[in-house]
Amino acid sequence: MNPVRNSNRGKNMRHKPNISNGVNRREFLKSVGFAAAIFALPGCSAGTSGFPKAGKDINPKPNVLFILADDLGWSQIGCYGSDFYETPNIDRLADEGMKFTDAYAACPVCSPTRASIMTGKYPARLHVTDFIAGGSFPYEKLKQPKWQKYLPLEETTIAEVLKTAGYATASFGKWHLSIAKQPPESRPYNPDKQGFDESIITYKPKSNQDPEKDAHNVEAITKKSLEFLEKNKDRPFFLYVTHNTIHNPLLGKRKLVEKYKNKPGSDLPQNNPVVGAMIEELDNSAGGLLKKLEELKIADKTIVVFFSDNGGLESAAKQTPLRSGKANLYEGGIREPLIVRWPGVVRPGSVCAEPVSSVDFFPTFLEILGLENKAKKPDGVSLVPLLKQTGPLNRKAIYWHYPHYHSSSIGPCGAVRKGNYKLIEWFDETICGPGKRFELYNLKKDIGEQNNLAKEMPRKTRELKKLLANWRSEVNAQMLTPNPDYNPDKAKKSKK
Repeated sequence: MNPVRNSNRGKNMRHKPNISNGVNRREFLKSVGFAAAIFALPGCSAGTSGFPKAGKDINPKPNVLFILADDLGWSQIGCYGSDFYETPNIDRLADEGMKFTDAYAACPVCSPTRASIMTGKYPARLHVTDFIAGGSFPYEKLKQPKWQKYLPLEETTIAEVLKTAGYATASFGKWHLSIAKQPPESRPYNPDKQGFDESIITYKPKSNQDPEKDAHNVEAITKKSLEFLEKNKDRPFFLYVTHNTIHNPLLGKRKLVEKYKNKPGSDLPQNNPVVGAMIEELDNSAGGLLKKLEELKIADKTIVVFFSDNGGLESAAKQTPLRSGKANLYEGGIREPLIVRWPGVVRPGSVCAEPVSSVDFFPTFLEILGLENKAKKPDGVSLVPLLKQTGPLNRKAIYWHYPHYHSSSIGPCGAVRKGNYKLIEWFDETICGPGKRFELYNLKKDIGEQNNLAKEMPRKTRELKKLLANWRSEVNAQMLTPNPDYNPDKAKKSKK
């Protein structure tokens, strides 16, 4: 059975595209609104455009352009249902490719997800489970594990595999996988040591920086990326465009902020005019890159991936209709916008509702490019069957492990999604409350995670609890331990 349905392509073009010109070791590999009925549909749907039949590769060695946003929420894109934030270029990408409605970051914070993209491995297996360098919570009930605070050079990255296969490789923007953010400590673990021929590293700005002067480096990242495309148009390339925006501090250009302040709905909790200004800049960057591919006549042989590293910060804007946000394992912290355009293979306007994860990019590109990974088999699975619409993935489950406290989070927890059901396990009962360690949700019926079924469905709860525990053992996940310095009066806790 081929799980397909027709998509409503018109929603993807809500706004007229405003395309902006924008400005070495071993062996790479990634239109619907809020209607609940859409989330219930499994598998991937066929679009309506007249591209070649899905499944026929027109180029055995395609280029890869991977655009990664920072802290961008699932519902903050036009083609994912927002009628406030304007993203015509990203919407256009969805109209020309496949949109995933149930795509997940492997962690609710940035560094672990980025490590999973690079390696195809779960953060729990890598022990890269928090952002670098994480936070210190010395008086909480549980003591955080001594996690890995950089991506080890021994790990094989997607860039290394591609470089060995003759690809030009570049990483422009946020990295956040080095032992420290800035030189000199960061240099031994920067992108140039992880398979990238060219790289620049940008950092989030100070809160007092002038937003009119490219505070989040969107223009600088785009300019460097456009130059790379021009220089490498005649050879296969992997270009990793990894933005700092829309990460805080929230800094938007004044003219754009005023535009969004004057839009209907600007006073709603999910709509933030400054966030709107930042998202529009991000969208213009994507538009500039797409336009350059067309100008260079290489768009038809370039796979384009758009993704975000974790959910949006809830204190900046609600992630409606999802619950919570960044640093949390509710859907608002981990469900991400994912769009893949693969000309001649992926049907334009297609929609996929099968759950996928950031660990899947690595094996996906290995299969697409016919490359062998000489390192240990990744945790992810190839998405090629979904992209070609030849069948489902037949994966048992997707997992998360976040053994950390976070200033904007409820507390340390783990989760598993199997089919429509998702179980969350809280590790610190002083935060979740005695007897409330487990929460079970049917995401098909309850995407906002409001109806906890743990007590109503004890058998399903036990099944997923065991599945999650077995997985933690398999990947040698680090666990929290009792904290001898626990002081409930000093502990920094977020209340449910």
